[in-house]
Amino acid sequence: MTANHIRELARRAGFELAGVAAATAAEDRTRYHEWVAAGRAGKMGYLTDRRAALRDDPRNLLAAACSVISVGKLYQTPWPHSTRFHDAERAWISRYAWGEDYHELMRRGLERLDGLLRESAGVPYESRICVDTAPLLERSYARLAGLGWIGRNTCLINQREGSWFFLGELLVSLPIPPDAPPPDRCGTCMRCVEACPTAALVPGQGLDATRCISYFTIELRGAIPQEHRAATGAHVFGCDICQDVCPWNGRAPVTADPAFAPRRFAPRLEELAAIGEEEFRAMFRGTPVVRARYSGFLRNVAVAMGNARQQKFRAPLEKLAESADPVVAEHARWALGRMVE
Repeated sequence: MTANHIRELARRAGFELAGVAAATAAEDRTRYHEWVAAGRAGKMGYLTDRRAALRDDPRNLLAAACSVISVGKLYQTPWPHSTRFHDAERAWISRYAWGEDYHELMRRGLERLDGLLRESAGVPYESRICVDTAPLLERSYARLAGLGWIGRNTCLINQREGSWFFLGELLVSLPIPPDAPPPDRCGTCMRCVEACPTAALVPGQGLDATRCISYFTIELRGAIPQEHRAATGAHVFGCDICQDVCPWNGRAPVTADPAFAPRRFAPRLEELAAIGEEEFRAMFRGTPVVRARYSGFLRNVAVAMGNARQQKFRAPLEKLAESADPVVAEHARWALGRMVE
């Protein structure tokens, strides 16, 4: 069994990238724990609770693991990037959330890969599938498996194919000769750091989630810090700016997979402000957007309207300001205040 054979099986299972790393303690575990201790994970408890220690070693997830098979699935579609889209009446949703929820899609692909591997291995083995909900430092193992380097924007970057990839892992008890990590090719480039509206990328320290637009609009429950609301712009779910400006994504390929085609590309803010909770669930069912929850989504819509500063948004914002949810109401009042500045 070789890494090249694994790559061929992964291609047949629908993955564009694949490689193998040894299932040993992560090189980055100390840096990760320092990042957590510095408070840069914000209120994302799943990164800081008892599961933090599990991330140190894949054998905490599968005791018999010998190898980590890392895979990447391309999700970039031939639609504009956020840095090339300017329509003050519309909301921006992160590219990864335009189509089908990637968790199930990646799991199905990894199940296919596991099946193909069992057909060709010739011996029984133990395995475990991991997507990003598993406590595993997946970018670290993807780097060790040769899929790319971890860029200054903290994304895994492949030299030929950029960073628009979902990552997943198959832990196996098979000993497979590992791949080698590629060199870091960010060089002196600082485009992502300079482009981040909230200065969330700290050179030498990585991402400070407590300043990140994706954190504010997806993970944070409660109020978005006032000092960062204006910089959030039209983003109502996630942010892609640090990938949009990356030179390695300048010629990145696009996928024809219909699972990633946008169901509702850049929906109108007025429409989003008027939807009820059941409409929200129906509109975004089966996509990652539901993670923001209805109240969090309306909070984000209110901020985006305030940043657009269009008088046509005054009426929907006044209605949101009367919301029974105090967080939604407060953000709508803040947005109305932006109309008169």
